[in-house]
Amino acid sequence: MDRSILEGNPHLVLEGMLIGAWAIGSEQGYIYVRNEYPLAVEHARAAVEHAREFGLLGDRILGSDLCFDVEVARGGGAFVCGESTALMASLEGKVGEPRPKDVHTVEEGLWNKPTTLNNVETWANVPLIIRNGAKWFVGKGTKGSKGTKIFALTGRVKNTGLVEVAMGTPLRTIIFDIGGGPSDGVPIKAVQTGGPSGGCLPVEKFDLPLDFDTLAEAGSMVGSGGMVVMDERTCMVDVAKYFLAFLQDESCGKCVPCRIGIDRMLEIITDITEGRGRPEQLDLLQELAETVRETSLCALGKTAPNPVLSTLHYFRQGYEAHIAQARCPAGVCRALIEYVIDEEQCKGCGSCLRACPRNAISGEKKQPHVIDPNTCERCGICVSECQFGAIVLK
Repeated sequence: MDRSILEGNPHLVLEGMLIGAWAIGSEQGYIYVRNEYPLAVEHARAAVEHAREFGLLGDRILGSDLCFDVEVARGGGAFVCGESTALMASLEGKVGEPRPKDVHTVEEGLWNKPTTLNNVETWANVPLIIRNGAKWFVGKGTKGSKGTKIFALTGRVKNTGLVEVAMGTPLRTIIFDIGGGPSDGVPIKAVQTGGPSGGCLPVEKFDLPLDFDTLAEAGSMVGSGGMVVMDERTCMVDVAKYFLAFLQDESCGKCVPCRIGIDRMLEIITDITEGRGRPEQLDLLQELAETVRETSLCALGKTAPNPVLSTLHYFRQGYEAHIAQARCPAGVCRALIEYVIDEEQCKGCGSCLRACPRNAISGEKKQPHVIDPNTCERCGICVSECQFGAIVLK
């Protein structure tokens, strides 16, 4: 969402920053952009140059006493630099690591100077609020969450892309009315909101209003505005594993709860998805996730357990099936699935036999084929090649 704003209308962000600089007496501003967004960097830098040419940045702006300039800085791509103090450390040329919160950045921030840091979307709202008035802005949203919010809707829905809605809009409205519902007829199972460290909510929670407090109470968050829709073909244990692996890689490692806790949670969930899970591990996973949430230094560690805690709470039966039945109900976790060929449906056409990369399928032409479970890699290529729906999960 922020990338699209910087690519499409960076002048709006600069105007918001100018108003903020005038309000607090700042003389220097920074736009921090991920290195992976070169177009956003290019457009932001062009907007800064244009503003300087028109006398809207620099010394004595428009003949006033306001002196303010903006520099565009490229980040190295670290997810943890979304945390305010880690971002400031990165701007200073240091390793992007958060610092303890006993010193507030508004008192001692960038280069130990008072600093205010806000999201791109927030700065872009400032000129509109000044122009239209506070009543106009608070006329949308809920009591605790005012205005509108942009969400990046993606996943198993017909219509994906950026969606701007009033805060408090129900999840169901976004997913089914705006998103158009399931992309190919398979029932929707869950949605993950808030980015990689957001929680996963089941269909039963889709009537919840999208606001900061409600989503937090439900075990998720608004976060960066990401919204990933998943259908019945999704394994929620695998989803938690996927996001934990990402967060493990992105953790700066500065504090022990995040560095070691995410590793241990990932180890437990990996055991579960590969058939080594034990019933007592579920309680351990719950306790560990809560400990990491309460004791980590920054928001990355504090929110990293969300995918685990939310899937344990709402989709516990999936975990139990992996452990007690050594089965992945969604057919995603390779170690826990086995493909077989239905003799009544198989026509012996040989499509699956020719497509198998491990030669795990045998059979005569026009006769039912057989899959050798010891050779099969469970890649699913045979399933996609079969035109008769003869290959199924055991």
